[in-house]
Parts: sequence; structure tokens; C-alpha cells
Amino acid sequence: MTSKILLENLKIYAFHGVLPEETIIGTYYIINAEIQADLSKAAASDDLKDTINYAKINDIIHAEMKINSQLLEHVIGRIFNRLQSSFPQITAAKIKLTKTNPPMPGEMDGVSVEMEKSFAP
Repeated sequence: MTSKILLENLKIYAFHGVLPEETIIGTYYIINAEIQADLSKAAASDDLKDTINYAKINDIIHAEMKINSQLLEHVIGRIFNRLQSSFPQITAAKIKLTKTNPPMPGEMDGVSVEMEKSFAP
């Protein structure tokens, strides 16, 4: 069974960036996470121990967003590492991280980095 857990448009204020003012002023970030795993056991049992607790995924994302980084790619990499070590049943993950107010000219909704990773069984 192919199953996904999706955390959609999670909004977090954080302090990532290369420019010094980005680490002082900060901005909002939008995170979208797609987690793949076989959730068929939970579909049959209705038991939390048979699935991946998405509240814990949310906690991991919040914790990693609190750690200042220059690059969004680095933040995503840390989230992947924490997910993989916390939930060995995950087979793949995709994270999109959007900086809503990048220090660049022009009007935009943000700039995003999206990365996908397959996790070895």
C-alpha cells in the first residue's frame, strides 16, 4: 500500500539566511512535508502505535526551524536526518521550504527550495 502523510502550509517564524539582517530580523517560512510509508497496519488497527504520529513530525520540523542556518537546503537536510532516525518505517520524504520575504527586489510570494529523499529500508 502506498500511503502519505502531508503537513501542508505550516507557517513558522525563523531566522535563516546568508545576510546578517536575516538572522536578526527573521521572516515567516512555509513548510510542506510529504512523508511516505506503509500505513496499512494502522488502517486496519486504528492504533497510533501502528502509524507515524504526525504531531511528532510537526515537532521535528519546529525544532529544526529554530536552529539558524544560512541555507534552506541545510534546514531540509537536517529535517530529513531527524525523520529518518525517528521513524525507520518512512520510505521517502519530500520537503518544500519557502522563505516568504526574501531580501530581493520585486514582489513575490516567496522563494522555495524543494528536496526529495528516498530512505533505505
